[in-house]
Amino acid sequence: MALATTAASSSVSSPPFSSCLYHRRRRSCDVVTAASASPPRRSEAVQREDIVIVGAGVAGLATAVSLRRLGVGATVLEQGASLRAGGTSLTLFKNGWRVLDAIGVADELRSKHLRIQGYVSLSLSLSLHCWCRLNGLPSSELHGDVPADRRIKMRSAAGATTDVLREFTFEEEAPGQEVRAVERRALLEALASRLPPGAISFSSKFRSIAGQGPDGTVLELEDGRRILSKVVVGCDGVNSPIARWMSFSEPRYVGHMAFRGLARYDGGGGHPFEPKVNYIYGRGLRAGFVPVSPTKVYWFICFNRPTPGPKVTDPAALKREALELVRGWPADLLAVMRDTPDNAVVRTPLVDRWLWPGLAPPASRGGVVLAGDAWHPMTPNLGQGACCALEDAVVLARRLAAAAAGSGSGWATAEPYAEAMRAYERERWPRVFPLTARAGLVGALVQWGNPAVCAARDGVVIPRLVRLGPFLEHTNFDCGLLEPAAAPSP
Repeated sequence: MALATTAASSSVSSPPFSSCLYHRRRRSCDVVTAASASPPRRSEAVQREDIVIVGAGVAGLATAVSLRRLGVGATVLEQGASLRAGGTSLTLFKNGWRVLDAIGVADELRSKHLRIQGYVSLSLSLSLHCWCRLNGLPSSELHGDVPADRRIKMRSAAGATTDVLREFTFEEEAPGQEVRAVERRALLEALASRLPPGAISFSSKFRSIAGQGPDGTVLELEDGRRILSKVVVGCDGVNSPIARWMSFSEPRYVGHMAFRGLARYDGGGGHPFEPKVNYIYGRGLRAGFVPVSPTKVYWFICFNRPTPGPKVTDPAALKREALELVRGWPADLLAVMRDTPDNAVVRTPLVDRWLWPGLAPPASRGGVVLAGDAWHPMTPNLGQGACCALEDAVVLARRLAAAAAGSGSGWATAEPYAEAMRAYERERWPRVFPLTARAGLVGALVQWGNPAVCAARDGVVIPRLVRLGPFLEHTNFDCGLLEPAAAPSP
């Protein structure tokens, strides 16, 4: 399969083009952000690129790698001095692994991450209620400090299972399913390793879009650089400035937050846990953990909160807050949390954006298009955020590569790319809108604190009604392969 080098860049004299842009800015404020007024300039030269991707996250790097496999180069702008080392892990189902197979990094990641074999769920609210009732204690004890010798414990290497709502293997209920929790850092490094040197421009923070014209879009960076590109792909995350420029609403806070952490077991033979998802349901509070590799375990807590509240920057304080939330919960969960380095704990508000037809702006404007969380942030309740970002990357790369092949060589206009972006949106919207909505509804259901709703969830819905095969039907989606576009006829 033909591979291309990074798109060649050049410097051109800026005054004629610059004058045109600033004239357009005075006449039409809807194509310029306020931040673009009087930016600092390091140089009057404008750098030309065919395709610029803003953001070296999952969507951005996967788009660059997919384009490269199709013979099209791209420049990735990353505001940090290196790849982002933050974050914990991502859950990837088989639709995500199909994409990683297509772009050539799946086997490398499979060798480092455990395949999850099954699922165990426990209702803490049900278990503590039974414990209190059997011991003659009032219901006010439901969220109290249960004596250590009488705490409910989940399955562990040496323990027994108590009050399990449900337990199954994926092979039993969803044959062929592939689930792994993958370290975000490892995924980014694997993707970046497939790009040529210099393809990622670090310390390149996006400032604003200065204007658009027939030759493309001009980006202004914080260091004063300006780039004229036929295509700009906004992969700049949940709080995307490019999405804001395109008039998208701010992501909606859904009323609950999440702690996430990555425990380490570097010595003594690794952790003792089986490769299963361990899930605990409470009232307005849920938690769980899953092995990532032989030496690492990912854990999470979702809890209700009316507003996100102030940001906490002290990692030790975050870990203490997380432990306090689940005081008296299963011992295995608490042990995993205590084995987590302070700097491996994060707390984030959960947000989404529902792309209502007729209400949400288009995914592209001129030569600018969105992908991944920048376009359709979703809650993690279906484990599809990263999977959908990977799907976006393949579909968008396929469309852009076809447009590049059709335009031939030379500095053509951006219009063929604009049509490719509209086709990308038509293909992806029917996929991402229902998933975003469904993830939000599932999260709202499992986060309810109402005792009657929790009793129905724990006594009927999870153990009797939910079937994994139909529930994971969305993971059977196949976004297609990456086939190089045919060269245009002479």
